[in-house]
Amino acid sequence: MEDTLIYNYSGASSLVRTGALEELFLAKYNEVYKNTDAPCFFWGNVGQPFILARCLITLSNIVKSSFNLSPLQMAHLKDPIVTAGNGRVRFEGFSHCAGVYARVDVLPDGLDGEFLQNGTTNVDFNQPMINALGSIRPNGKIMLSVGQKEVGIYQEENKIIERKVPLPVKWIKGLGTVQVYLSESVKRHTFNRIQTQQLFRGMPKGVVKSDYYLILRGNKPIFSPVQSTDSVCIGGIHRLRLLEPLLPYIDSMQVFAHANMQSVTWQLSMGNIRFSFSLSRECWRGFSGEGAVLDSLISDVPDEWIDALDKYAYANQSFNPATLVLEENISFDKVENSTGRLATMGLLGYDLDDSEFFYRRLPFKLSRIIGLNPRIKDAERLIEDGKVEILNHHKTRTEARVKGTGVHHTVIIENERARCTCEWFSKYQGERGPCKHVLAVKKLVNA
Repeated sequence: MEDTLIYNYSGASSLVRTGALEELFLAKYNEVYKNTDAPCFFWGNVGQPFILARCLITLSNIVKSSFNLSPLQMAHLKDPIVTAGNGRVRFEGFSHCAGVYARVDVLPDGLDGEFLQNGTTNVDFNQPMINALGSIRPNGKIMLSVGQKEVGIYQEENKIIERKVPLPVKWIKGLGTVQVYLSESVKRHTFNRIQTQQLFRGMPKGVVKSDYYLILRGNKPIFSPVQSTDSVCIGGIHRLRLLEPLLPYIDSMQVFAHANMQSVTWQLSMGNIRFSFSLSRECWRGFSGEGAVLDSLISDVPDEWIDALDKYAYANQSFNPATLVLEENISFDKVENSTGRLATMGLLGYDLDDSEFFYRRLPFKLSRIIGLNPRIKDAERLIEDGKVEILNHHKTRTEARVKGTGVHHTVIIENERARCTCEWFSKYQGERGPCKHVLAVKKLVNA
């Protein structure tokens, strides 16, 4: 399986100054078009251009960073994803190692313009663009265009430049896992600007290999190496330093923790702009390998269901499974599995404040994206080869034997808990999703 998807831009992004007005053009690329008549997705004024510029520079720094890759593996920079729809514009990206996820949300009150078309594309963040964003001052004004205007994007001598950029497949896989973790997270703390700045000043120095914990002493938040009641566990805490350039501009910060501490999300509020920053459980673990969506892929869902829900989400620009169950009289299990498949394909994001999924139209054909989970493929191969034997199956308990290489693995599923005797399960205890043997047993039982 290829680890990158190659695509082309017809031009480069640019920031153009005309007198006192600055116009920001973001080059777009798309294989899938819902409407080809619109020249771009959004065109209008940004209410907080200086803050947006600072957020986009921070997002670019996150995209360029890595916490477990060698310099050779970091040779190619990756470009963030931008989505326009539902009255807002979002920019998303992962670190190279896919262990840090960040998103900039420009809310409806922060935009004054027209959404000509809902859509998602990949943003060309070239160095001239970063330099131009860095030159925007607090009293500056810019007009944001997501997509290409009919005048085009030109370089020297008015030539259209084609630019090839690799998109990591692990970003697509990571998007699905992040949305599952976000939907299972709860708000644990809200801090004002002073509390947040005090908290970050007490961050341990250097690369920290051990876990740290966010705790409260009185009303003062601190990072502690000692766990206590109701503390929030943070692995790879040094990754939080990527947020430091934004701290002088924030109004408040909220902290959301996954129920099993598989991720922690830090959400900075700056007027009509939100900056979300999610950390994987440990700095060597990328969201792309966590397997959080695999259980949703066990039951087969007809392609026409996926296509229908894709169109439903595109039309509404939000996706609430519970509402869909009530409005369309569809079983919750079927909607939950369909939601998992849409998230796996990167078509759904999650808003913590609104507690609902939002839609992103990824610029890649679904047939290219849908087969990105090798554990599911391995499980199907085990079934096809006749290596799965169901020993006992009752309503609350299933016991099976799965043939491996020179060994037989025992799988036991009781209620919602699954166990396996393989090395994968012994190492991760289910924290990184089910192993291929558990998936094979569940898939065979469901069939």
